[in-house]
Amino acid sequence: MTRDLDATERTLTALLGAKKWVRMPGIHFGPDSCTHRGAPADFTADISLSYAGEMQLELIAPVDGESIYAEFLAASGPGLHHLCMAAADEAAFDTALLDAQAGGAPVVMQGVMPGGMRFAYVGAADAGVPFIEIAYIPADIQAVFDHIKNEQK
Repeated sequence: MTRDLDATERTLTALLGAKKWVRMPGIHFGPDSCTHRGAPADFTADISLSYAGEMQLELIAPVDGESIYAEFLAASGPGLHHLCMAAADEAAFDTALLDAQAGGAPVVMQGVMPGGMRFAYVGAADAGVPFIEIAYIPADIQAVFDHIKNEQK
């Protein structure tokens, strides 16, 4: 989570060797495709993606509206916000959400991105786990991620 994509990109490039960043400015998460703490969401964030080896680096800079991104930045300042676990398919995504909730980590934000990527953030801050993102990544979106990763070579 960051307020300054440029500065965070430069630092992670120096520290982790990420060579190319792909910016996605003004991504809108609207009430028709996303919820925040159980209510329809309406917020915007700038996102930048790169890779360090096999690890995807996702930088998020909240722009406006209420979200777990803006909450985290206001409460904690810039820093590591979440880890992501990719589910093999939509059934595994649904199972992972149920398992997380059964384990005491409720869904705090979830949605569907254009292209069918489903995401959900679960959190158990009292147990030292701010957020884990669970994602179902369809083949077309995975191909984009793979392209970004290959650009690092």
